[in-house]
Amino acid sequence: MKINWGTGIVLAFIGFIAFILYFVIRMSTDDRVNHDLVTDAYYKKELAYQEEIDAEKLAAEYNAKLMITKITDGLAIEFPDQFEFKDITGEVSLYRPSNRQLDFNFPISLSNTHLLIPDNSLLDGRWDITVKWNYKGKTFLHKQKLVY
Repeated sequence: MKINWGTGIVLAFIGFIAFILYFVIRMSTDDRVNHDLVTDAYYKKELAYQEEIDAEKLAAEYNAKLMITKITDGLAIEFPDQFEFKDITGEVSLYRPSNRQLDFNFPISLSNTHLLIPDNSLLDGRWDITVKWNYKGKTFLHKQKLVY
C-alpha cells in the first residue's frame, strides 16, 4: 500500500494531536504535580491588596524598617526602637514556595524589641516572610524573601 503526501500530512497531524493530548491528560491526572493556588482564598486576598500597599507605604513614611537576621537560635526579627514593644501586636507569616505544608503563621508577642523564630521550625531553603503589625491603631507591613 502506497501512502501519498496528503495522507502523510493527515497522519502527522493525528500523531501530533495524540502526543499533545497524552501529555495534557498525564499532567492533569498526575498526583505528583501540584496545581494548587498559592493560597486557598487567592482571589479574595487579591481584593485586599490595596490595604497591603497602604501598610507598606505607612511603614516607609514612619521609617519602620524591620531587621531580619539569621542567628544560631533561629531567625531574629528586630522591630524599630522608636516603637514601644508592649504596644506592638500582629502576625508573622512564613510561606515556603516549594511546599505548602511547611507554611505557618504565628502571633507577635514581644518581651523586648526582638522576636525569635526558633531554628527547629525552619528548614533550609527559600522563605517568603510577611510581618503585619499594628501599633497604636496604625497597620504596618514588611515583606521579604530570604534563604535560610
